[in-house]
Amino acid sequence: MSEFTDILKARGEENEIVFSETQLQQFEIYFKTLVEWNEFMNLTAITDMDGVALKHFVDSVIMLKYAEVPQNCKMVDVGTGAGFPSVPLKIMRPDIELTLLDSLNKRLKFLAELCERLGITCEIVHSRAEDGGATETYHEKFDMAVSRAVAVMEKLSGYCLPFVKKGGRLVALKGPALSEELEKGKAEIEKHGGKVSAVHEYELKDAGERTIVEVQKIRSVPVAKKGSNKKKKKR
Repeated sequence: MSEFTDILKARGEENEIVFSETQLQQFEIYFKTLVEWNEFMNLTAITDMDGVALKHFVDSVIMLKYAEVPQNCKMVDVGTGAGFPSVPLKIMRPDIELTLLDSLNKRLKFLAELCERLGITCEIVHSRAEDGGATETYHEKFDMAVSRAVAVMEKLSGYCLPFVKKGGRLVALKGPALSEELEKGKAEIEKHGGKVSAVHEYELKDAGERTIVEVQKIRSVPVAKKGSNKKKKKR
């Protein structure tokens, strides 16, 4: 056991999360890789051991306490950044079939290196969130879309729900006091075939209040054809 794994193990126990020895070793590799790459590119402002252990790793995997993730779930992490929350979820649940999507190519290079060092397999996609779900390859192809600290629910639903098949879910990891944000986002959520199915409020010990929002995809929504809203020119 190293200093970092000791910290992570303790932070997990405080939040009722248990890590195996293999998982602790993988998270240490993740921590070292994150800090190494962060020296020459902006991945995170949090680089201390306790901060990464609690505010990145535990904050990501705590989702498994609240939101059911089906076996062999096809999951897309939209705007994944440095891999949160989905790479920690993949460490905890190797059965997840993971796709990482981000618009910044240098972040994807980091993720490719990270996944190789961790020994995990995932698909890495270079795309803007608003474009990826409109492609035939990814439109309504996933059981679950996850996102952490990307956008308000009004925008996030438009980014993520196009990826989710009917019956699947968007799971958003958010901060506290979301009632106003959810109310403002209601129309956009419905527009993209979704309905808020659960809101989980909890406290991440020593890091404040958190909220997990689950949005069920209750109907399929075809991709809008480009130019479909444009008026026809009179001849």
